Amino acid sequence: MAVVYAFLADGLEEVECLATADVLIRAGVKVKLVSITGKKEVKGAHGFGIHADTLLHEIDPMKADLLFLPGGMPGTKNLMACKPLCDALVQADAAGKRLAAICAAPSILGQLGLLKDKKATCYPGFEDALTGAKLTGAGVVTDGNITTARGLGYALDLGIELASLLVDRPVALQVKDSIQYDQV
Repeated sequence: MAVVYAFLADGLEEVECLATADVLIRAGVKVKLVSITGKKEVKGAHGFGIHADTLLHEIDPMKADLLFLPGGMPGTKNLMACKPLCDALVQADAAGKRLAAICAAPSILGQLGLLKDKKATCYPGFEDALTGAKLTGAGVVTDGNITTARGLGYALDLGIELASLLVDRPVALQVKDSIQYDQV
């Protein structure tokens, strides 16, 4: 069973995180919500509280098959300010592990130099932070081990794409059908 660590910081975009995680769980992927704040209760950008499964210092990011960064503000800035997380992203990328980011969060991957010569997308206005990326403007883009998505409206698409990559396309399409989603 594939394992995904979704990293939570105060100010994250709640639905980007939870919709993507929900699709993955329905596809049989184990998703762990990991707080970088030092506490399990994380406050989203819209005031929703999310209870994380674990804390960053309690996990080994290299044991996951995919590291996922939800966007939102100031959540993205808070994720970027977390040196242990950034170090883990660089290490995971070097090991060829999958990374995914949505909305403003692809800017983290760009600032870490992980998008150089890769196709990528992000929320409009964050393009300059995608250093070295080939910007597509698409809703969801996978290039090699990195998948990026434009924003909240693409959270289900991102979940389906990641399920296709981590499990397989038929399972991802079965989940898509079961949730009555016909946009992809």
